[in-house]
Order: sequence, then C-alpha cells, then structure tokens
Amino acid sequence: MPAKKKIPKSAPYEKGAWAHVFAPRSKGERRYWLIKSEPDVFSYDDLVAAPRQTTCWDSVRNSGARNFLRDGMKKGDRAFYYHSNAEPSAIVGVCEIVKEGYPDHTAFDASHDYFDPDSDPSHPTWFMVDVKAVAKFKTPVTLPDIKADPALANMALIKVSRLSVVPVSAAEWAHICALGGVTP
Repeated sequence: MPAKKKIPKSAPYEKGAWAHVFAPRSKGERRYWLIKSEPDVFSYDDLVAAPRQTTCWDSVRNSGARNFLRDGMKKGDRAFYYHSNAEPSAIVGVCEIVKEGYPDHTAFDASHDYFDPDSDPSHPTWFMVDVKAVAKFKTPVTLPDIKADPALANMALIKVSRLSVVPVSAAEWAHICALGGVTP
C-alpha cells in the first residue's frame, strides 16, 4: 500500500524573510501583493473583460508563491497586476483579492498544462485565490523604471524575480500607484 501523501506544511513564518506578511493583522488591515501573468496568456484587459471582472488566480506551481496564496493573501488585500515576459514587462493595473486561498482545481485535471499527478484532492498541494480588477494604470510602471528607482531598490519583484506572487510594502504600493497614475 502506498504511503499516505502528507499535507504541505508551511515554513515557520515567524522566522522567515517574509514573516511580516504572515503576521497577525490588525482589524481592517490591508496588505499588498504583486501577481504576474504573461499578457498573451491572460492580460489585465482579459481580467477586465471577464465576468464580474473576476477570475481565479490558478496554476501557480512554486511552494513559496503557494504559501502567499494559501496563507498570506486575505479578502480585501490589493495586488499589482504585472505583465511578465513582455516588452517591456510592467505593472499595468490593480486588482483586489475577493476570495481567499482554496485548492487549485487545475492540479487535478490531467488535461490541463499545470496538472500535477502527485496532487491529491483530499490533501491539496496547490492553492489559488480569486481576483477582481480595480483600476488600470494610466501609465504602466516598467521593470526598468522599477530597477532604476531608489525608492524601490528592495522590492521583492527585483529580489526574488522568479516568484509569480510576491509581497509589496505599503510604501512601495503608494509610490508605484503614484507613478502609475492611480489612487492607492
């Protein structure tokens, strides 16, 4: 008989580099994130065109990003929508988390590109959230702009660029919203 699959554990968040994004929240506290998608796969305009301007944020297959989706993001949090692998890559809009982490159904679908044969619906490995469009940037904030801006030198987007979901500090959020021409 095969061994029972273990439920994926979370890192001891209170000791990790991202402890602050998993720390208990004060009442009504909103946190900020950045999520990435290639615009030819699912662009911000696709999100705006979706029913109720809402979609599930699925197919993330990195344990660090999964932990942010599963344990960090909460309903009401805001996220920058980043077009990756674009010319140029850029933050193009704002969305809101409207449903907190739940099992990612694409992991169980053998016909899906992100099927994970090791995933077990009774002990899911991969999670997703639902996001809703809030505002498109008047001016996209490009990756070269971000890298050149001293106020954004420590941004997770630059430090851990491989992750498709990363936290954003409140100061970074306000600064980038101003650059993009939207109200934070």
